[in-house]
Amino acid sequence: MLRPDSIFVWDDPEVRRRLSWYRAVMNDEKPAKFRICKSIQARDPSKLGTKELWELHDRLSKEFDAVFSKVKAEDVDLDEAEPNFLDVKIEIANRIYERCEFCERRCGVNRKEKEGVCGVDKAYVHSYFLHYGEEAPLVPSGTIFYGGCNFKCVFCQNYDISQEYPKDGVEVDALRLALIQKELREDGARNINHVGGDPTPNLNVILESFRYLEVNVPQLWNSNMFCSEETMKLLREVIDIWLPDFKYGNDRCAERLSLVKNYWKVVTRNVKWAHDWADIIIRHLVLPNHLECCTKPILKWIAENCPRALVNIMEQYRPEYLVARYPERWREIARRPSFNEMREAYEYAKRLGIVFEPVS
Repeated sequence: MLRPDSIFVWDDPEVRRRLSWYRAVMNDEKPAKFRICKSIQARDPSKLGTKELWELHDRLSKEFDAVFSKVKAEDVDLDEAEPNFLDVKIEIANRIYERCEFCERRCGVNRKEKEGVCGVDKAYVHSYFLHYGEEAPLVPSGTIFYGGCNFKCVFCQNYDISQEYPKDGVEVDALRLALIQKELREDGARNINHVGGDPTPNLNVILESFRYLEVNVPQLWNSNMFCSEETMKLLREVIDIWLPDFKYGNDRCAERLSLVKNYWKVVTRNVKWAHDWADIIIRHLVLPNHLECCTKPILKWIAENCPRALVNIMEQYRPEYLVARYPERWREIARRPSFNEMREAYEYAKRLGIVFEPVS
C-alpha cells in the first residue's frame, strides 16, 4: 500500500536530484552509510582514551569520505571489518552517555544511573509502525517513536511520550532495536525514521543497533536538531537523510515556548551541517502570529544557506498540551494558523526561490 503521491513524487526531477542518495539506498542500489562505516577498519576502541578515540574518529571520517565517493560513483563490494569505524562511534557514544552531552543542554548526568533533562535514562520505544502521513518521498516510513525529549514545548502534540510519561514505553537494547528496524524494512519501509519525543537522547543505543542490523535501509534523523557538536559528528557518517524540525527564528520565542536557550546558533549550525553532509527535507511548522519573528527569518536563512534542501512548510499546528490547558497564558498561539497566514508563508517562500517538498 502506498499513497499515490509517494509514487508520483519521483517523477519530479528536482526531487530525484535533491534526494538522489536517499533514493538509491531506498531502492537497494547503494549501501546505507552505516554499512560503509562497518567496512572501514579501525583499532580496538576499548583500549583508547577519549582524546585518542576522537583523533581516530577524525582520521576514519576522512577515510569514509574517500570510500563514500567511490561507492557513489560505482558498484563497490563492501566487506565488514572488525573492529570498524562504527565500533569507534559506539564507544565514544557510550562514554558520553555516562556524562551526557548528547544535546546542547549538556546536563552531564550519568544516564546509566538516572534520567537526564530529557526525562529518560534508557531507550524506551513507545510505538513503531509504517507511517503513511510523512512527506511523500518517505512514505511508507518505518517510524520509531522514542520516549523523552530535550525540549519542553508548551504546544507539544506528543507530550505524553516526550514530557509526561517518557519512560512508559518498552525499554529496548541495541539488538531489539535492530530487530525492529529489520521488521519494518521487510514490511515495506522506505526508511527508518528515528523520532519521538526526540531521538537524540538515544544516540548510543541507535548507533549500537546498526552493529546488529542485517538489512540495507536508509537511516533518517527526525529531530529538533538541538544536538551537540559531538552528536552531529557521530551521526555524520550514518544518517542518509535528515528531517530537521526548524521551529523558531529567534532565541526569545524558543526560550518562551520550548524552554531552551541559544536556539538559533545551535540549530542553524546543525541544519547547515546536515545540508552539507547529506540529503535533507527541512520542516517548519507555522505558528499563529509568528510569521515575522519565526517563519520569515527561517525561510530567508534556508534560502541563503541550504540551496539543495526541500522544504515542508507545515500547517498542522494546533493548540495542544499546556496551550490548551492555559490558553490565556499563550494567547498568541491558542488557535490554528489562519488561511491568510499560510498563504503569506507560501508566497514568501516562493519569492525566495525555495523548492517545496511535494505533499498530499
